[in-house]
Amino acid sequence: MKLKTKYILFITILHLICLVLSYFIFQKEKLVFMLTEVAILLSIAIAINLYKQLISPLTYLKQGISAIKDKDFNVKFLATGKKDVDELVDVYNRMIDELRAERTRQEEQHFFLEKLIQTSPTGIITLDFDQQIKQINPKALEILEVNPDLLETHIHDMKTGTSKMIRVDGLQSYKVQKSKFIDRGFERIFIMLEEVTAEIFAAEKGVYHKVIRMMAHEVNNTIGPVNSIITTALAQQSLWMNDEELMLKNAMKVALDRNQNLNVFMRNFADLVKLPKANCKSIDLVELLISITELMHFAVNEKNISFEFPVQDKPFFIESDVEQMEQALLNIVKNAVEAIGSHGVIKIDLDYENYGLTITNSGDGISVENEKKLFSPFFSTKKDGQGIGLTLVREILLNHHFGFRLKTYGVDDTRFEIKFRN
Repeated sequence: MKLKTKYILFITILHLICLVLSYFIFQKEKLVFMLTEVAILLSIAIAINLYKQLISPLTYLKQGISAIKDKDFNVKFLATGKKDVDELVDVYNRMIDELRAERTRQEEQHFFLEKLIQTSPTGIITLDFDQQIKQINPKALEILEVNPDLLETHIHDMKTGTSKMIRVDGLQSYKVQKSKFIDRGFERIFIMLEEVTAEIFAAEKGVYHKVIRMMAHEVNNTIGPVNSIITTALAQQSLWMNDEELMLKNAMKVALDRNQNLNVFMRNFADLVKLPKANCKSIDLVELLISITELMHFAVNEKNISFEFPVQDKPFFIESDVEQMEQALLNIVKNAVEAIGSHGVIKIDLDYENYGLTITNSGDGISVENEKKLFSPFFSTKKDGQGIGLTLVREILLNHHFGFRLKTYGVDDTRFEIKFRN
């Protein structure tokens, strides 16, 4: 039973009892009886007025609680002129002002945080209590579109509170941090993905440029005088009159050849260091690919490797430095030939719709372990490889701002993919 009902019932019963008693006690004294009835009526009026005064604060409280429940912090009460009620009104009004100010602060902070997350150059993924993606910002969405298996393969088993570097396809590098926060008393996970590919490449480039310059300086300073001495000695016919000196002469010729090979070796490294800015012009990629297949025709025929390059009925124009692009494509084809070894196929496909090129070879493919090291300077899977072929390809394509990847998709299916429009 409500307090209001109890009060009304109590006052009603009390006054009924008083009326009945006054009737039996003062029924012979009419004047006293009438005065008693007037007193009871006054008591009823006082009780009603007292009820209104008592129930008024409760009404205010009920309305205030209802407003708070509806999250309406704009409802305030006016003073009534009654001290007790006005004290309650004043407390409520100050409380509602504080709640409104706090809610405004929270909404501003929430809006700022949402704006910060959505515009952040760092990918941010928030998980729900079931470890499913609850919120993802545009940068993280962009990263996962390029690498859809990144979460499941590299991040899912990470411990909370840890971070690590991840390199995908030997190209994209990401710094990943997995942390937690408290939401309604329970832990939730959030993941931060920061792409550091450019920074890693810049650091690698700075290191190998310095190493190559130092190597070139030392080798040239040594080989130049030595070659001069050997050449001069070989030109002195008087030194080689006797057959006994023939072996020494041959050894010196071998040494000279080795020095020349070392010069070529260092020149290859120098090409990597001296790569100029791309002088981009509109070129027909179809013509360039045809010239490369013709150039490699005899080399691939010797190894029973064939080209599959359907005749294109329309040109494929790209903005590129023709010399650099020719070198990059030539290196890609040579790597495909070396990957196959013998008896295989190299397929060349142009994607006019998505503005891309795919060169597929039927070689043994790339192992998972080696896939992470692709495009790293000085890394090679070949016994006598220098590890600069793919690095040079990387530098040329980055120089042109083209997207690319090298990946094995299955048996006899290793693809070098280039996107000419990101």
